[in-house]
Amino acid sequence: MVKIKQFVFNSFGVNTYVLYDETGECVIIDAGCYQPKEEMRLKNFIDTQSLSPKFLIQTHGHIDHILGAGFVCKTWRIPFCVHSADTYLVTNALQQGRMFGFEAAPAPAIDMDLASPSSLHFGNTEIHLISTPGHTPGGISLHLSSENLLFSGDVLFAGSIGRTDLPGGDYDQLMESIQNKLLILDPETRVYPGHGYITTLGEELAENPFLFRPGSSEKPF
Repeated sequence: MVKIKQFVFNSFGVNTYVLYDETGECVIIDAGCYQPKEEMRLKNFIDTQSLSPKFLIQTHGHIDHILGAGFVCKTWRIPFCVHSADTYLVTNALQQGRMFGFEAAPAPAIDMDLASPSSLHFGNTEIHLISTPGHTPGGISLHLSSENLLFSGDVLFAGSIGRTDLPGGDYDQLMESIQNKLLILDPETRVYPGHGYITTLGEELAENPFLFRPGSSEKPF
């Protein structure tokens, strides 16, 4: 059974997740830790639980989600995993950071292109990778079908959707990702977004004002 530890890091309130199972292996999703005290919170948890990190998985390459990538990859010597369509965001991390008021360190080189594998494994757990562009060209969501869990990055939030007004954003592509790749999953699937609160796909389909309604041709407002 997968356990989840959620941290909220940096001034943008990024949700960083540690997923681990009974083997003690784990993965880190979206390294948002920025200040040294945030880095230590993450490290102390992993050390206290005697966990063995295997991958740093980025749902996308925006600076608020990769601020701690260098620290994480150096500390545990694990691969930095990003979809190659977001390479330009990663390589321009310094410029991105300054745009949003962060004096960020350069991001590490990408070790694994998430455009290629359909899944990753740690311990006894399989993570299915779903390409969900729109917020960024290389956005991905992580689905653990055996656990009914979805990590949606900045594609889908509780009561909202990802912004598309930044470079590389595409509203129509984002809506297609949500409608055709996420909402086809079990409505009971628990959604862990990149910011904000945990929800379910069923709740979002019923209540999220930005989503199309089944059987309706009307666009959301």
